[in-house]
Amino acid sequence: MIGMAMGSVQLQCCLPSLSVEASWKWRQPQTALVIMQSSTLTKQGQRFLTKLTTTSSNTDSFIRKFVQGSPKSIVLTTLSHLLSPSTSFPQLSSLALPLYARTCEAPWFNFNPTIVADLAALLNKQGRHEEAETLISEATSRLESNKRELALFYCKLVESHSKRSSQIGFNVAYSYLNQFLRTSSSVYIKRKAYEYMVSGLCSMDRPCEAENLVQDLRDNGGLEPSAFELKSIVYGYGRLGLFQDLQRVVDQMEKSGFAIDTVCSNMVLSTYGNHGEHMEMVTWLRRMRNSGIPFSIRTYNSVSNSCPTIMRKMVELNDDLPLSIEELNASLEGGEAIVVKELLQYSLILEEVMVWGSLEAKLDLHGFHLGSSYLVMLLWLEEMQRRLNDSTYGIPAEITVVCGAGKHSNVRGESPVKVLVKQMMVKMEGPLRIDRKNNGCFIAKGRAVKNWLCEMRKPC
Repeated sequence: MIGMAMGSVQLQCCLPSLSVEASWKWRQPQTALVIMQSSTLTKQGQRFLTKLTTTSSNTDSFIRKFVQGSPKSIVLTTLSHLLSPSTSFPQLSSLALPLYARTCEAPWFNFNPTIVADLAALLNKQGRHEEAETLISEATSRLESNKRELALFYCKLVESHSKRSSQIGFNVAYSYLNQFLRTSSSVYIKRKAYEYMVSGLCSMDRPCEAENLVQDLRDNGGLEPSAFELKSIVYGYGRLGLFQDLQRVVDQMEKSGFAIDTVCSNMVLSTYGNHGEHMEMVTWLRRMRNSGIPFSIRTYNSVSNSCPTIMRKMVELNDDLPLSIEELNASLEGGEAIVVKELLQYSLILEEVMVWGSLEAKLDLHGFHLGSSYLVMLLWLEEMQRRLNDSTYGIPAEITVVCGAGKHSNVRGESPVKVLVKQMMVKMEGPLRIDRKNNGCFIAKGRAVKNWLCEMRKPC
Protein backbone atom coordinates (compact mmCIF):
# COMPACT_ATOMS: atom_id res chain seq x y z
CA MET A 1 0.00 0.00 0.00
CA ILE A 2 1.10 3.59 -0.53
CA GLY A 3 2.55 5.28 2.51
CA MET A 4 -0.33 7.31 3.85
CA ALA A 5 1.79 9.79 5.77
CA MET A 6 2.62 11.88 2.74
CA GLY A 7 4.85 14.76 3.86
CA SER A 8 3.89 18.37 3.32
CA VAL A 9 6.75 18.99 0.87
CA GLN A 10 5.67 16.05 -1.27
CA LEU A 11 2.09 17.19 -1.18
CA GLN A 12 2.91 20.75 -2.16
CA CYS A 13 5.00 19.59 -5.07
CA CYS A 14 2.16 17.59 -6.51
CA LEU A 15 -0.17 20.59 -6.68
CA PRO A 16 -0.06 22.55 -9.93
CA SER A 17 0.14 26.31 -9.96
CA LEU A 18 -3.12 28.21 -10.15
CA SER A 19 -4.04 31.29 -12.09
CA VAL A 20 -6.71 33.31 -10.35
CA GLU A 21 -8.54 33.28 -13.65
CA ALA A 22 -8.82 29.49 -13.48
CA SER A 23 -12.49 28.82 -13.78
CA TRP A 24 -14.63 26.60 -11.68
CA LYS A 25 -18.34 26.69 -10.99
CA TRP A 26 -19.32 27.21 -7.41
CA ARG A 27 -22.51 25.50 -6.43
CA GLN A 28 -25.16 27.22 -4.43
CA PRO A 29 -25.09 26.22 -0.76
CA GLN A 30 -26.68 22.84 -0.38
CA THR A 31 -29.34 22.76 2.32
CA ALA A 32 -30.16 19.55 4.06
CA LEU A 33 -33.22 19.41 1.84
CA VAL A 34 -31.11 17.79 -0.78
CA ILE A 35 -30.58 14.14 -0.15
CA MET A 36 -26.79 13.86 -0.28
CA GLN A 37 -25.83 11.20 -2.78
CA SER A 38 -22.37 10.13 -3.76
CA SER A 39 -21.19 11.22 -7.17
CA THR A 40 -22.38 8.95 -9.95
CA LEU A 41 -19.80 6.25 -10.50
CA THR A 42 -19.04 5.02 -14.00
CA LYS A 43 -18.61 1.33 -14.65
CA GLN A 44 -14.91 1.94 -15.33
CA GLY A 45 -14.58 3.73 -12.01
CA GLN A 46 -16.51 0.93 -10.32
CA ARG A 47 -14.10 -1.67 -11.71
CA PHE A 48 -11.09 0.38 -10.64
CA LEU A 49 -12.30 0.79 -7.06
CA THR A 50 -13.38 -2.84 -6.85
CA LYS A 51 -9.91 -3.96 -7.91
CA LEU A 52 -8.37 -1.60 -5.37
CA THR A 53 -10.19 -3.46 -2.59
CA THR A 54 -8.27 -6.63 -3.49
CA THR A 55 -4.92 -5.05 -4.35
CA SER A 56 -2.41 -5.49 -1.56
CA SER A 57 0.72 -4.33 -3.37
CA ASN A 58 1.74 -1.86 -6.07
CA THR A 59 -1.26 0.29 -5.24
CA ASP A 60 0.57 3.42 -6.34
CA SER A 61 1.33 1.89 -9.74
CA PHE A 62 -2.27 0.78 -10.13
CA ILE A 63 -3.57 4.27 -9.34
CA ARG A 64 -1.06 5.88 -11.69
CA LYS A 65 -2.08 3.60 -14.59
CA PHE A 66 -5.76 4.36 -13.97
CA VAL A 67 -5.19 8.11 -14.07
CA GLN A 68 -2.92 7.93 -17.12
CA GLY A 69 -5.21 5.58 -19.04
CA SER A 70 -8.62 7.07 -18.26
CA PRO A 71 -10.47 10.10 -19.60
CA LYS A 72 -10.54 13.20 -17.44
CA SER A 73 -14.26 12.87 -16.66
CA ILE A 74 -13.92 9.30 -15.37
CA VAL A 75 -10.93 10.13 -13.15
CA LEU A 76 -12.64 13.16 -11.63
CA THR A 77 -15.94 11.34 -11.17
CA THR A 78 -14.16 8.47 -9.42
CA LEU A 79 -12.24 10.86 -7.19
CA SER A 80 -15.41 12.78 -6.35
CA HIS A 81 -17.18 9.54 -5.49
CA LEU A 82 -14.36 8.53 -3.16
CA LEU A 83 -14.50 11.95 -1.50
CA SER A 84 -18.25 11.78 -0.97
CA PRO A 85 -19.52 11.07 2.57
CA SER A 86 -21.87 8.52 0.99
CA THR A 87 -19.26 6.73 -1.10
CA SER A 88 -19.97 3.07 -1.74
CA PHE A 89 -16.27 2.34 -1.01
CA PRO A 90 -15.68 3.83 2.46
CA GLN A 91 -12.93 1.28 3.07
CA LEU A 92 -10.90 3.00 0.35
CA SER A 93 -11.26 6.55 1.67
CA SER A 94 -7.63 6.53 2.83
CA LEU A 95 -6.62 6.29 -0.84
CA ALA A 96 -8.33 9.55 -1.77
CA LEU A 97 -5.15 11.56 -1.16
CA PRO A 98 -2.88 9.30 -3.29
CA LEU A 99 -5.49 9.32 -6.05
CA TYR A 100 -5.68 13.11 -5.86
CA ALA A 101 -1.89 13.39 -5.95
CA ARG A 102 -1.72 11.30 -9.14
CA THR A 103 -4.62 13.24 -10.63
CA CYS A 104 -2.68 16.48 -10.10
CA GLU A 105 0.07 15.07 -12.32
CA ALA A 106 -2.27 14.62 -15.30
CA PRO A 107 -1.66 17.17 -18.09
CA TRP A 108 -5.36 18.05 -18.21
CA PHE A 109 -5.75 18.76 -14.50
CA ASN A 110 -6.71 22.24 -13.31
CA PHE A 111 -6.55 23.17 -9.65
CA ASN A 112 -10.04 22.70 -8.24
CA PRO A 113 -10.81 24.31 -4.86
CA THR A 114 -13.98 22.25 -4.48
CA ILE A 115 -11.98 19.01 -4.59
CA VAL A 116 -9.40 20.45 -2.19
CA ALA A 117 -12.12 21.40 0.29
CA ASP A 118 -13.74 17.97 0.10
CA LEU A 119 -10.39 16.24 0.47
CA ALA A 120 -9.34 18.44 3.40
CA ALA A 121 -12.63 17.71 5.17
CA LEU A 122 -12.14 13.97 4.62
CA LEU A 123 -8.57 14.04 5.94
CA ASN A 124 -9.66 16.05 8.95
CA LYS A 125 -12.39 13.51 9.69
CA GLN A 126 -9.81 10.74 9.48
CA GLY A 127 -7.63 12.55 12.04
CA ARG A 128 -4.99 13.41 9.46
CA HIS A 129 -4.95 17.05 10.50
CA GLU A 130 -1.46 17.98 9.26
CA GLU A 131 -2.19 16.80 5.74
CA ALA A 132 -5.54 18.59 5.77
CA GLU A 133 -3.89 21.80 6.94
CA THR A 134 -1.26 21.50 4.21
CA LEU A 135 -3.97 21.32 1.56
CA ILE A 136 -5.80 24.30 3.04
CA SER A 137 -2.60 26.35 3.33
CA GLU A 138 -1.70 25.61 -0.28
CA ALA A 139 -5.14 26.69 -1.48
CA THR A 140 -5.09 29.80 0.70
CA SER A 141 -1.70 30.93 -0.57
CA ARG A 142 -2.75 30.41 -4.18
CA LEU A 143 -6.01 32.31 -3.77
CA GLU A 144 -4.96 35.08 -1.40
CA SER A 145 -4.57 37.63 -4.18
CA ASN A 146 -8.24 37.25 -5.05
CA LYS A 147 -10.41 37.79 -1.98
CA ARG A 148 -13.58 36.68 -3.71
CA GLU A 149 -12.13 33.32 -4.71
CA LEU A 150 -10.57 32.87 -1.27
CA ALA A 151 -13.89 33.57 0.43
CA LEU A 152 -15.62 31.10 -1.86
CA PHE A 153 -13.02 28.48 -0.97
CA TYR A 154 -13.87 28.87 2.71
CA CYS A 155 -17.56 28.74 1.81
CA LYS A 156 -16.93 25.36 0.24
CA LEU A 157 -14.79 24.26 3.17
CA VAL A 158 -17.61 25.11 5.61
CA GLU A 159 -20.01 23.09 3.47
CA SER A 160 -17.63 20.13 3.19
CA HIS A 161 -17.08 19.95 6.96
CA SER A 162 -20.81 20.25 7.62
CA LYS A 163 -21.53 17.29 5.33
CA ARG A 164 -19.26 15.19 7.53
CA SER A 165 -20.54 16.68 10.81
CA SER A 166 -16.96 17.60 11.69
CA GLN A 167 -17.31 20.03 14.59
CA ILE A 168 -13.69 21.19 14.92
CA GLY A 169 -13.04 21.54 11.20
CA PHE A 170 -16.35 23.30 10.72
CA ASN A 171 -15.72 25.75 13.56
CA VAL A 172 -12.30 26.73 12.21
CA ALA A 173 -13.57 27.27 8.66
CA TYR A 174 -16.64 29.06 9.99
CA SER A 175 -14.50 31.52 11.97
CA TYR A 176 -12.50 32.41 8.84
CA LEU A 177 -15.69 32.87 6.85
CA ASN A 178 -17.10 35.04 9.63
CA GLN A 179 -14.08 37.32 9.30
CA PHE A 180 -14.79 37.75 5.60
CA LEU A 181 -18.39 38.61 6.34
CA ARG A 182 -17.54 41.14 9.05
CA THR A 183 -14.62 42.87 7.31
CA SER A 184 -15.20 42.67 3.56
CA SER A 185 -16.54 45.67 1.68
CA SER A 186 -17.83 43.41 -1.10
CA VAL A 187 -21.58 42.87 -1.01
CA TYR A 188 -21.10 39.67 -3.03
CA ILE A 189 -18.65 38.21 -0.49
CA LYS A 190 -20.88 39.19 2.42
CA ARG A 191 -23.92 37.60 0.86
CA LYS A 192 -22.13 34.37 -0.06
CA ALA A 193 -20.52 34.06 3.37
CA TYR A 194 -23.93 34.71 4.96
CA GLU A 195 -25.59 31.96 2.92
CA TYR A 196 -22.96 29.34 3.65
CA MET A 197 -22.68 30.20 7.34
CA VAL A 198 -26.42 29.86 7.93
CA SER A 199 -26.67 26.75 5.76
CA GLY A 200 -23.65 25.20 7.49
CA LEU A 201 -24.98 25.85 10.99
CA CYS A 202 -28.30 24.27 10.07
CA SER A 203 -26.58 21.25 8.52
CA MET A 204 -24.63 20.90 11.78
CA ASP A 205 -27.96 20.83 13.67
CA ARG A 206 -27.41 24.30 15.12
CA PRO A 207 -30.44 26.17 13.74
CA CYS A 208 -30.82 28.29 16.89
CA GLU A 209 -27.32 29.70 16.30
CA ALA A 210 -28.23 30.30 12.68
CA GLU A 211 -31.35 32.20 13.71
CA ASN A 212 -29.31 34.27 16.17
CA LEU A 213 -26.81 35.05 13.41
CA VAL A 214 -29.63 36.25 11.16
CA GLN A 215 -30.93 38.50 13.93
CA ASP A 216 -27.46 39.86 14.71
CA LEU A 217 -26.68 40.66 11.09
CA ARG A 218 -30.07 42.29 10.64
CA ASP A 219 -29.63 44.48 13.73
CA ASN A 220 -25.91 45.22 13.56
CA GLY A 221 -24.74 44.41 10.05
CA GLY A 222 -27.56 45.77 7.94
CA LEU A 223 -28.01 42.42 6.19
CA GLU A 224 -31.57 41.26 5.68
CA PRO A 225 -32.08 37.51 5.31
CA SER A 226 -33.20 36.09 2.01
CA ALA A 227 -35.68 33.26 1.61
CA PHE A 228 -32.70 30.91 1.37
CA GLU A 229 -31.48 31.58 4.91
CA LEU A 230 -34.97 31.35 6.40
CA LYS A 231 -35.74 28.10 4.57
CA SER A 232 -32.46 26.67 5.84
CA ILE A 233 -33.49 27.50 9.40
CA VAL A 234 -36.95 26.00 8.85
CA TYR A 235 -35.36 22.78 7.70
CA GLY A 236 -32.77 22.87 10.47
CA TYR A 237 -35.46 22.98 13.16
CA GLY A 238 -37.44 20.32 11.33
CA ARG A 239 -34.50 17.93 11.20
CA LEU A 240 -34.31 18.09 14.98
CA GLY A 241 -38.05 17.57 15.36
CA LEU A 242 -38.49 21.08 16.79
CA PHE A 243 -41.73 21.64 14.93
CA GLN A 244 -42.98 24.54 17.02
CA ASP A 245 -39.84 26.47 16.11
CA LEU A 246 -40.27 25.38 12.51
CA GLN A 247 -43.81 26.75 12.43
CA ARG A 248 -42.71 29.95 14.18
CA VAL A 249 -40.12 30.67 11.46
CA VAL A 250 -42.64 29.81 8.73
CA ASP A 251 -45.05 32.32 10.28
CA GLN A 252 -42.27 34.93 10.40
CA MET A 253 -41.55 34.32 6.72
CA GLU A 254 -45.16 34.92 5.80
CA LYS A 255 -45.35 38.10 7.91
CA SER A 256 -42.18 39.36 6.21
CA GLY A 257 -43.68 38.85 2.76
CA PHE A 258 -41.81 35.69 1.77
CA ALA A 259 -43.90 33.23 -0.23
CA ILE A 260 -44.33 29.75 1.18
CA ASP A 261 -43.65 28.03 -2.11
CA THR A 262 -43.23 24.45 -3.26
CA VAL A 263 -39.57 24.35 -2.22
CA CYS A 264 -40.31 25.48 1.33
CA SER A 265 -43.30 23.14 1.56
CA ASN A 266 -41.20 20.19 0.44
CA MET A 267 -38.62 20.98 3.12
CA VAL A 268 -41.34 20.94 5.76
CA LEU A 269 -42.83 17.71 4.37
CA SER A 270 -39.43 16.06 4.34
CA THR A 271 -38.77 16.84 8.01
CA TYR A 272 -42.20 15.63 9.07
CA GLY A 273 -41.64 12.48 7.03
CA ASN A 274 -38.24 11.82 8.60
CA HIS A 275 -39.93 11.80 12.01
CA GLY A 276 -42.89 9.68 10.89
CA GLU A 277 -45.35 12.54 11.43
CA HIS A 278 -47.78 11.43 8.73
CA MET A 279 -50.79 13.39 9.97
CA GLU A 280 -48.74 16.59 9.98
CA MET A 281 -47.80 15.79 6.40
CA VAL A 282 -51.49 15.39 5.57
CA THR A 283 -52.21 18.82 7.07
CA TRP A 284 -49.41 20.38 5.04
CA LEU A 285 -50.44 18.70 1.80
CA ARG A 286 -53.94 20.06 2.28
CA ARG A 287 -52.50 23.48 2.98
CA MET A 288 -50.55 23.29 -0.27
CA ARG A 289 -53.62 22.27 -2.23
CA ASN A 290 -55.84 24.95 -0.66
CA SER A 291 -53.21 27.64 -1.26
CA GLY A 292 -52.59 26.63 -4.85
CA ILE A 293 -49.01 25.55 -4.14
CA PRO A 294 -48.21 22.95 -6.82
CA PHE A 295 -46.95 19.51 -5.91
CA SER A 296 -43.60 18.65 -7.47
CA ILE A 297 -41.53 15.57 -8.05
CA ARG A 298 -39.81 16.25 -4.73
CA THR A 299 -43.22 16.37 -3.02
CA TYR A 300 -43.85 12.81 -4.18
CA ASN A 301 -40.34 11.80 -3.17
CA SER A 302 -40.75 13.22 0.33
CA VAL A 303 -44.06 11.44 0.93
CA SER A 304 -43.04 8.08 -0.51
CA ASN A 305 -39.75 8.08 1.41
CA SER A 306 -41.69 8.55 4.64
CA CYS A 307 -43.78 5.42 4.11
CA PRO A 308 -42.05 2.31 5.49
CA THR A 309 -44.58 -0.08 3.96
CA ILE A 310 -44.05 1.29 0.46
CA MET A 311 -40.28 1.34 0.85
CA ARG A 312 -40.31 -2.25 2.05
CA LYS A 313 -42.38 -3.25 -0.97
CA MET A 314 -39.82 -1.56 -3.21
CA VAL A 315 -37.08 -3.73 -1.72
CA GLU A 316 -39.00 -6.98 -1.93
CA LEU A 317 -40.86 -6.52 -5.26
CA ASN A 318 -42.64 -9.79 -4.62
CA ASP A 319 -46.09 -11.12 -5.46
CA ASP A 320 -47.65 -8.92 -2.76
CA LEU A 321 -46.85 -5.73 -4.67
CA PRO A 322 -50.16 -3.88 -5.20
CA LEU A 323 -50.76 -3.13 -8.86
CA SER A 324 -53.52 -0.54 -8.50
CA ILE A 325 -54.23 2.42 -6.28
CA GLU A 326 -57.15 0.54 -4.72
CA GLU A 327 -54.95 -2.44 -3.85
CA LEU A 328 -52.27 -0.13 -2.45
CA ASN A 329 -54.72 1.77 -0.25
CA ALA A 330 -56.04 -1.52 1.10
CA SER A 331 -52.52 -2.62 2.05
CA LEU A 332 -51.68 0.53 4.05
CA GLU A 333 -52.74 1.43 7.56
CA GLY A 334 -52.89 4.45 9.87
CA GLY A 335 -51.27 7.74 8.97
CA GLU A 336 -49.32 6.14 6.15
CA ALA A 337 -52.56 5.21 4.41
CA ILE A 338 -54.01 8.69 4.89
CA VAL A 339 -50.98 10.60 3.61
CA VAL A 340 -50.67 8.40 0.50
CA LYS A 341 -54.37 8.81 -0.24
CA GLU A 342 -54.05 12.58 0.18
CA LEU A 343 -51.06 12.69 -2.18
CA LEU A 344 -52.66 10.57 -4.89
CA GLN A 345 -55.84 12.63 -4.91
CA TYR A 346 -53.74 15.40 -6.44
CA SER A 347 -52.84 13.88 -9.79
CA LEU A 348 -51.78 17.11 -11.54
CA ILE A 349 -48.20 15.90 -11.29
CA LEU A 350 -48.94 13.95 -14.48
CA GLU A 351 -49.26 17.21 -16.36
CA GLU A 352 -45.62 17.88 -15.54
CA VAL A 353 -44.20 14.47 -16.42
CA MET A 354 -46.58 13.18 -19.09
CA VAL A 355 -46.75 14.16 -22.77
CA TRP A 356 -49.69 13.18 -24.96
CA GLY A 357 -49.77 13.33 -28.74
CA SER A 358 -51.08 11.42 -31.72
CA LEU A 359 -47.66 9.92 -32.42
CA GLU A 360 -46.54 9.28 -28.86
CA ALA A 361 -47.72 9.36 -25.26
CA LYS A 362 -44.76 9.51 -22.89
CA LEU A 363 -44.27 9.29 -19.14
CA ASP A 364 -40.91 10.56 -17.88
CA LEU A 365 -39.84 9.20 -14.48
CA HIS A 366 -36.55 11.11 -14.29
CA GLY A 367 -36.11 12.69 -10.87
CA PHE A 368 -38.48 10.37 -9.04
CA HIS A 369 -37.16 8.12 -6.32
CA LEU A 370 -38.08 4.46 -6.36
CA GLY A 371 -41.17 4.73 -4.14
CA SER A 372 -42.52 7.81 -5.91
CA SER A 373 -41.90 6.18 -9.32
CA TYR A 374 -44.16 3.36 -8.16
CA LEU A 375 -46.90 5.77 -7.05
CA VAL A 376 -46.74 7.73 -10.30
CA MET A 377 -46.88 4.51 -12.33
CA LEU A 378 -50.14 3.62 -10.55
CA LEU A 379 -51.53 7.09 -11.27
CA TRP A 380 -50.39 6.85 -14.87
CA LEU A 381 -52.08 3.50 -15.43
CA GLU A 382 -55.40 4.91 -14.26
CA GLU A 383 -54.99 8.02 -16.41
CA MET A 384 -54.03 5.95 -19.44
CA GLN A 385 -57.12 3.81 -19.07
CA ARG A 386 -59.29 6.92 -18.79
CA ARG A 387 -57.80 8.63 -21.84
CA LEU A 388 -57.66 5.55 -24.04
CA ASN A 389 -61.34 4.98 -23.30
CA ASP A 390 -62.17 8.60 -24.22
CA SER A 391 -62.60 9.20 -27.95
CA THR A 392 -61.61 12.87 -27.59
CA TYR A 393 -58.01 11.83 -26.85
CA GLY A 394 -57.51 9.27 -29.57
CA ILE A 395 -54.96 6.48 -29.46
CA PRO A 396 -51.26 7.46 -29.75
CA ALA A 397 -49.24 5.39 -32.16
CA GLU A 398 -46.73 4.55 -29.45
CA ILE A 399 -46.58 4.56 -25.65
CA THR A 400 -43.25 5.26 -23.92
CA VAL A 401 -42.19 5.13 -20.29
CA VAL A 402 -38.81 6.76 -19.69
CA CYS A 403 -37.14 5.34 -16.59
CA GLY A 404 -33.50 6.05 -17.40
CA ALA A 405 -30.61 3.72 -18.10
CA GLY A 406 -28.95 4.33 -14.75
CA LYS A 407 -26.64 7.17 -15.83
CA HIS A 408 -27.38 8.99 -12.58
CA SER A 409 -27.58 5.96 -10.31
CA ASN A 410 -24.88 5.40 -7.70
CA VAL A 411 -23.49 2.79 -10.06
CA ARG A 412 -23.81 3.89 -13.66
CA GLY A 413 -26.00 1.59 -15.72
CA GLU A 414 -27.93 0.11 -12.81
CA SER A 415 -31.38 1.72 -12.68
CA PRO A 416 -33.65 0.62 -9.79
CA VAL A 417 -36.61 2.37 -11.45
CA LYS A 418 -36.04 0.34 -14.60
CA VAL A 419 -36.13 -2.86 -12.54
CA LEU A 420 -39.35 -1.72 -10.87
CA VAL A 421 -41.14 -0.95 -14.14
CA LYS A 422 -40.02 -4.25 -15.62
CA GLN A 423 -41.30 -6.15 -12.57
CA MET A 424 -44.64 -4.35 -12.74
CA MET A 425 -45.03 -5.17 -16.43
CA VAL A 426 -44.15 -8.83 -15.83
CA LYS A 427 -46.65 -9.17 -12.98
CA MET A 428 -49.37 -7.35 -14.92
CA GLU A 429 -48.56 -9.14 -18.20
CA GLY A 430 -48.31 -5.73 -19.83
CA PRO A 431 -47.15 -5.08 -23.42
CA LEU A 432 -44.45 -2.55 -22.53
CA ARG A 433 -40.98 -3.86 -23.33
CA ILE A 434 -37.49 -2.40 -23.09
CA ASP A 435 -36.70 -0.42 -26.22
CA ARG A 436 -33.89 -2.08 -28.18
CA LYS A 437 -32.76 1.35 -29.40
CA ASN A 438 -32.80 2.92 -25.92
CA ASN A 439 -32.58 0.58 -22.95
CA GLY A 440 -33.69 3.37 -20.62
CA CYS A 441 -37.20 3.29 -22.08
CA PHE A 442 -40.14 0.91 -22.24
CA ILE A 443 -42.28 1.07 -25.39
CA ALA A 444 -45.43 -0.48 -26.81
CA LYS A 445 -47.97 0.23 -29.53
CA GLY A 446 -50.81 2.45 -28.38
CA ARG A 447 -53.44 -0.04 -29.54
CA ALA A 448 -51.76 -2.85 -27.61
CA VAL A 449 -51.78 -0.78 -24.40
CA LYS A 450 -55.44 0.10 -24.87
CA ASN A 451 -56.42 -3.54 -25.39
CA TRP A 452 -54.36 -4.62 -22.38
CA LEU A 453 -55.86 -2.05 -20.03
CA CYS A 454 -59.36 -2.81 -21.22
CA GLU A 455 -58.84 -6.52 -20.65
CA MET A 456 -57.16 -6.02 -17.28
CA ARG A 457 -59.70 -3.53 -15.93
CA LYS A 458 -63.05 -4.59 -17.33
CA PRO A 459 -65.51 -3.12 -17.95
CA CYS A 460 -63.77 -0.81 -20.40
